[in-house]
Amino acid sequence: MDANKVNPALVQMSGDGDMASVMGFSGFGKKARTFDLDAIFEQTRRTAIERSQHVLEERQKAEMEEEGESSKSVKSSINIQRDKAAAVSSSSESENDSDSELIGPPLPPQNITQDDIDGDERVRLPPDSTGQCDEEDDEEDSKDDDDDDDDDDNPVKKIPDSHEITLQHGTKTVSALGLDPSGARLVSGGYDYDVRFWDFAGMDQALNPFRSLQPCECHQIKSLQYSITGDVILVVSGNAQAKVLDRDGFNVMECIKGDQYIVDMANTKGHTAMLNCGCWHPKVKEEFMTCSNDGTVRTWDVKSEKKHKSVFKPRSFQGKKVIPTCCTYSRDGKLIAAGCQDGTIQIWDRNLSVHTQFHCRQAHIPGSDTSCLSFSYDAVTLASRGGDDTLKMWDIRNFRKPVNVATGLTNYFTMTDCCFSPDDKLLLTGTSVKKDEGNGKLVFFDRASFQKVHEVEVTGASAVRCLWHPKLNQIMVGTGNGLVKVYYDPVKSHRGAMLCVVKSKRKEKHAETLTQDYIITPHALPMFREARQRSTRKQLEKDRLDPKKSHKPEPPVSGPGRGGRVAAHGGTLSSFIVKNIALDKTDDSNPRQAILRHAKEASENPYWVAPAYKVTQPEPLFAEESEEDEEAEREPEWKKRKI
Repeated sequence: MDANKVNPALVQMSGDGDMASVMGFSGFGKKARTFDLDAIFEQTRRTAIERSQHVLEERQKAEMEEEGESSKSVKSSINIQRDKAAAVSSSSESENDSDSELIGPPLPPQNITQDDIDGDERVRLPPDSTGQCDEEDDEEDSKDDDDDDDDDDNPVKKIPDSHEITLQHGTKTVSALGLDPSGARLVSGGYDYDVRFWDFAGMDQALNPFRSLQPCECHQIKSLQYSITGDVILVVSGNAQAKVLDRDGFNVMECIKGDQYIVDMANTKGHTAMLNCGCWHPKVKEEFMTCSNDGTVRTWDVKSEKKHKSVFKPRSFQGKKVIPTCCTYSRDGKLIAAGCQDGTIQIWDRNLSVHTQFHCRQAHIPGSDTSCLSFSYDAVTLASRGGDDTLKMWDIRNFRKPVNVATGLTNYFTMTDCCFSPDDKLLLTGTSVKKDEGNGKLVFFDRASFQKVHEVEVTGASAVRCLWHPKLNQIMVGTGNGLVKVYYDPVKSHRGAMLCVVKSKRKEKHAETLTQDYIITPHALPMFREARQRSTRKQLEKDRLDPKKSHKPEPPVSGPGRGGRVAAHGGTLSSFIVKNIALDKTDDSNPRQAILRHAKEASENPYWVAPAYKVTQPEPLFAEESEEDEEAEREPEWKKRKI
């Protein structure tokens, strides 16, 4: 009996003991396991170092494989550091481990690993610092690095053409575009003589310019460019005098016009013929350059408008004068390049204006207008856009023949642009089309292979001007139908067009104007006090309620008539005259007969003049013909008296 009674109690106690061991209560009285936090933190730090070294090792492997070098030294140093870290971790773990049982609830399975050598249990770090997770993170990092490398290797992905906005300049060709260095303002000019100012930060979705003016009256705008500081704008038009305006469009200076009767253009103070192009110096903020049909390229200073600084005279192979159609500075400002009508590209040192430093005599077909010259950002490569439908790239260190040539790029304008991308890997230009014969395109070429890598259809007209701003990473295009297209990407671009597309249109406010001048005299006597004036808006609202004033007048009846109204012919002066002309049947082909047909009636029944002089009118006496008159008539013609 007692044994049977004791056994269930023992079973119950053993069950309670298992539960207590699971819950961590059975260890009271035993030595608890100790944890050294400093050692755990040290191990975490070393693991992070190993992880970063592993990433560096992978990158160094890739670099050394490209260069063909070995990476044994890097691997050995990393392995030594790993061995040291493993030794330190094992020593700290051996000190922390005890022969006693684990006190407390069991750790999750992912935190417990079995050592193959000792068979002892040891504490592991959290999941984000284990080897498995490290490998997964390294794989993700390597994938991200590969994606970034692909984006870097493929410059087409950097073209910001996912979104666009359209600015309405006018109806004629946009022949000039300019962006200030910060990218806050855009200025456009065209064949309609207008220059419009656009402020991206101040515009809303209506996309209206804040100022429009005609600085050169009836001359087409050829070129517009902000200075390097962005405080003034160079305006080159079809006349012989370039102008400099401030940011708000007010005149700062105007170049002097030269004497057109002097043969040597170096002895004149300014240009004597139509301008073709102009640009600012990239380093000196007061200096700019213009080229003209008088066969000269001149540099100017903003502070001295009475005379140019220096003159460059392009010459043909025979030494004759040639007309420069475009000009530009190099990126460092030390060289001046000009494209001429005879197909040559001539480059001078800025300080030596006599002899050319580089000269290519057959750059483009003679007689075609070279529309643009553009230096790359490394100041070694020169791109030229010719009127012979070509785009050529030159190395100025070997200027005899082009490095690459692209053909089939139609060009109908003398100001079609070409420019380099901000990373210097792409070359951009526009193509021309005739009216209703297709769309103008932006064509992108890879600078290394000079293959066409991308193209964008702009609109149903030619793409003339193009800009790729390095800070905004946005592309501006001036077209042949009066539009300015702005291409951007919300991820790759900054500010610019993205500032105005997010603003809603402002509500139009009707101006409240007074009907007449109103003088407010608050202390005047009642007999002299004027009645309070009301705005036109309130007066219009009041008139709208009046049925007589708001009644629409009946339109004139056309046709047979309706509503009891009969259409009356000849209601207007023109219809009355036309009606009388049609009814007049008299023939006035012989004017003498038309007058004399009333002579008999006038003599018999005088009505106008004769009755007034009926009493006092004397009888008419006519001279009688004499013999002398008869003899005079018989005389020959040469004896007759000439009256």
